[in-house]
Amino acid sequence: MKRLLSVVGARPQFVKAAVVSRAIARAGGLEHKLVHTGQHYDDNMSDIFFRELDIARPDFALGVRSSSHGEMTGLMLAGIEKVLLAEKPDAVIVYGDTNSTLAAALAAVKLHVPVAHVEAGLRSFNMRMPEEVNRIVADRVSRWLFCPTATAERNLLGEGIPKDQIHKVGDVMYDAVLHYASRAPQSKRSGGYCVATVHRAENTDDPQRLASILKALDQVAQSTPIVLPLHPRTRARVKDFGLSTGKIEVVEPVGYLEMLALVRGAEAVFTDSGGLQKEAFFLGRPCITLRDETEWVELVELGANVVAGTDAQAIVGAWRELAGRSLDAAARPYGSGDAGGAIVAALRGVE
Repeated sequence: MKRLLSVVGARPQFVKAAVVSRAIARAGGLEHKLVHTGQHYDDNMSDIFFRELDIARPDFALGVRSSSHGEMTGLMLAGIEKVLLAEKPDAVIVYGDTNSTLAAALAAVKLHVPVAHVEAGLRSFNMRMPEEVNRIVADRVSRWLFCPTATAERNLLGEGIPKDQIHKVGDVMYDAVLHYASRAPQSKRSGGYCVATVHRAENTDDPQRLASILKALDQVAQSTPIVLPLHPRTRARVKDFGLSTGKIEVVEPVGYLEMLALVRGAEAVFTDSGGLQKEAFFLGRPCITLRDETEWVELVELGANVVAGTDAQAIVGAWRELAGRSLDAAARPYGSGDAGGAIVAALRGVE
């Protein structure tokens, strides 16, 4: 039996791994184990996802909590290496662009275990983003590069990655929304509202950027309610910097299904998350991206996403631009919804 090992640590990775795990189970003939690094570890950020997504409890829980990038990645690297030496998998599957992705890819390649990178080829072309560094390194050491889009495939070809290592399979997040949206409850909120999330360090650790984002959201909230499930790190920074959330409705982090319900009922989404930009599109909602760039250029080209940065005036202007805009429901830049099956089909060749 072929032995596959997935490494996850952050909530978007739980969703992606759920899709791949389900496809592996459907295919049969493969053994699959899961390592949870602990990057996201409390109930609202971790445990609830395993319950909602019907993911088996991790076979290995490393318990590495949030800390500096170097310390966190080093601890993960050491912990994953021990698992690999004990389990001897035929391949390691990594997801996205977190420190868990980087640590797993490095641990595996140093032990000569082939790496499969799900969501390969994305580029923001901003090397100040830790995620950009993580995804580039993971791509360079991976044997299988599973691209969600044609743009990602072109990026890899342009960087000299051999074509036979690149597989354009579509986006596993689209698989997930198609599978789980029917389980999401109907939103209990009535009337128009928007959803916002803010969690990236480039925004949360910079008091001016964070203050400007909150100012913009508060301005929108004067006329249209905004629900902000607040990441623990962001909550701490708001307090540390003495910032006000004004009329924004701040709530605790929510699970995957509840977030799908919130987005589905919203007029628009404000976010610095990569995954939520796509989920908004999959659910037919326009998105204002609170960053200076996005990897998901297809959404900008389709008019479903405006990259507003963190200037308050630009964010409010983007909201006014998108208000009432109808999206192209026929556009399918992220595949047909069977990325998980395509990934497993490619991995069946593991020797």
